[in-house]
Amino acid sequence: MTPVCADTPCLILDRLRLQANCRRFLERADQLGVTLRPHVKTAKSADVARVACGGQPGPITVSTLLEAQRMVAAGFTDLLYAVTIVPARFERALALAGQPGVHLRLVTDSLPVAHQLVEATSAAGTDIDCLVEIDCGEHRGGLLPDDPLVLEIGAVLDTGRRTRLGGVMTHGGQSYGARGPASVPRIAAIERDAAVTAAGRLGNAGLPCPVVSVGSTPTFLHAEHLAGVTEVRCGVYVFFDVSQAERGICEIDDLALSVLSTVIGHNRAGARLLLDAGGLALSKDLGASGAGGHPHYGLVCHAETLEPLGLVVDTVYQEHGCVPVADPAWYERLPVGARVRILPNHACMTAAGGYGQYLVLDEGRLVARWPRFDGW
Repeated sequence: MTPVCADTPCLILDRLRLQANCRRFLERADQLGVTLRPHVKTAKSADVARVACGGQPGPITVSTLLEAQRMVAAGFTDLLYAVTIVPARFERALALAGQPGVHLRLVTDSLPVAHQLVEATSAAGTDIDCLVEIDCGEHRGGLLPDDPLVLEIGAVLDTGRRTRLGGVMTHGGQSYGARGPASVPRIAAIERDAAVTAAGRLGNAGLPCPVVSVGSTPTFLHAEHLAGVTEVRCGVYVFFDVSQAERGICEIDDLALSVLSTVIGHNRAGARLLLDAGGLALSKDLGASGAGGHPHYGLVCHAETLEPLGLVVDTVYQEHGCVPVADPAWYERLPVGARVRILPNHACMTAAGGYGQYLVLDEGRLVARWPRFDGW
């Protein structure tokens, strides 16, 4: 592993696994008759986004305006900013939307913001689509499908001189808390029905609803059908992670992202190995970890083969990760200076740990260095 990375921790991306994951989801979208709009918040990388989009410049989903700016600069022109817009961000959003060929969609669940957006777009002379966010049960954001505000916001956006009612969107985020895949089809149906119901109400009121957008990795994989839906947004599938594997959403062999780390100490009194990958390298997000046993922050694997060693990172400090070992023989198997790879519990949060690049491997060989970006 020394030729791959002189120092650790660093992000390792398996290109073949990435490609297989992305191909699987593009094929699934074709089967269900919807457009796949990959969420780039997972990777924050134009190179990964190109693979996810099958080599095309979109469509994509972003979670920050910086992501939108970087992706537009990389040639992506069809973007949904899937975080409810606030007036302080109008100027940046409208500047992006005003660039030639760029189609940026916004989202709101606020009637006052809808009115303010109408005024801002008129003053800027910039056309923009805005979707109404629907709450399908996670209760993070959005309006319930039968909330009167859905129609009120839709009417305001539709009558604006420069705004267009783009449709509705929702996110079945509660699917990430499912104990296994058996319960996910029901959550997928709730997600789908919430969006389709809201879209139907808009249509019955004579309002346009060209986009009916849903999505999470588990619900997309396990939805029985997506009748009435036009597009799906999901992101973690490009890498997958231990949380998804422990929930039965994917297999360990699907995981494309890992963290290369060095053993920096042996604490025999505490029966632990000490790694240089701590909370900043792995994140402190337990997520759904623990479905298959004790909660942890990642699986420790062989540095070259990525074969799980039966060890986990169970405690993290800022720059330290602790690996409990019941057998003292591990001190000889993994001496100080040895390297391991960690399959992260939550790939999105791990990748956001401040790494500047992905080291891309193809059958164990370093074939590329793909830059990534952070910030808002």
